[in-house]
Amino acid sequence: MCMGMGTPLPAQAVRPVPPTPIDIKKVELGGTPWNPQWDQIIEKALPPAMLSLQVPQGVRRFCPRFFEMGTRDKRTFWAYFFQGLAGAEAGLNPNTSVRRSEPEGAPAMRSEGLLQLAYADHKRYGCDFDWQMDRSLKANDPGKTILQPKNNLECGVKILFNQIIVHHKPLLTPSGYWSTLHPGGPSFRVFAKQMTNPPDACGLSSNSRIDKSATTKSVQEAANRTETSK
Repeated sequence: MCMGMGTPLPAQAVRPVPPTPIDIKKVELGGTPWNPQWDQIIEKALPPAMLSLQVPQGVRRFCPRFFEMGTRDKRTFWAYFFQGLAGAEAGLNPNTSVRRSEPEGAPAMRSEGLLQLAYADHKRYGCDFDWQMDRSLKANDPGKTILQPKNNLECGVKILFNQIIVHHKPLLTPSGYWSTLHPGGPSFRVFAKQMTNPPDACGLSSNSRIDKSATTKSVQEAANRTETSK
């Protein structure tokens, strides 16, 4: 199934993405931060429609100026959005694998990787997961196709594209793929906290105590490399 996914970006099309609160906290505690290369994976995977007026108006909740921004800033916002989603879903740990309880009589399922996806998404959305290759590996083996950040994040973009563009559903809806995007629920509140430090171009007015000039070491290094290459 052709999803109209994105094409490679020139270097000048990529802006450093600000850290989410959980990323800042992980660095403070000596943990592994979000990898800026993951931002680039997301930005390259974005289909043109997710940078257009076809995006639901609900995006303004997190990025008030989304429809007034240029393409580069929209890509940066979506990279931040998926970082926030990964923070709420998996604590930014790409090797997270969680067994989910299912209705009685149904086989147990796992939610895996940065965006807590399933092998069934291979058929549903054309994601690059291979159960036959992975079945002999341990649950949290980083070699699993579903745990590889590129595969997981690209799949997440396809899932959200299917929801908001193909099926014209809101960004936040009880029928969405991720419970973290179901408004009003406890997991949504975790996600909402991660969305308090979006790119400045979004124009979000917030009482958050996060210093918008602060970045993790990895993000700052990426910003420095970008400036040096200009």
